[in-house]
Amino acid sequence: MYSPKVNVILSKKEIIEFQNLVRKVPVADKVIEYTVGIVSKSRPVNGYSPDYIKNYISWGAGPRASQYLILGAKTLSILEGRFSPDIEDIKRVCNSVLRHRLILNFNAEADNVDVLEIIKRLLE
Repeated sequence: MYSPKVNVILSKKEIIEFQNLVRKVPVADKVIEYTVGIVSKSRPVNGYSPDYIKNYISWGAGPRASQYLILGAKTLSILEGRFSPDIEDIKRVCNSVLRHRLILNFNAEADNVDVLEIIKRLLE
């Protein structure tokens, strides 16, 4: 019978230190504005949301989505040796952060539109 061996890679203390480090990374205002803009546009109730959002989304991403997009982008910048994230980092984490936060409606299903297509269009 197979019995996997689990090795400790990081201690609890190290994980918390890394989490604290990520939170200290500065983010440019333009990156924050871009992030909040994407998340806001994902909500069909906003007057400035594109028509495809109003047609295909029942429920858009909330404010926490912006927070986690920023955290993900900060993490990417650290892993790649950069001091601050940019808009491309936000785009790279969008699928992971938004795919379960956007609730598609019947129109999307009928037109065979999936959530990744919606995210792709949000980033254009």
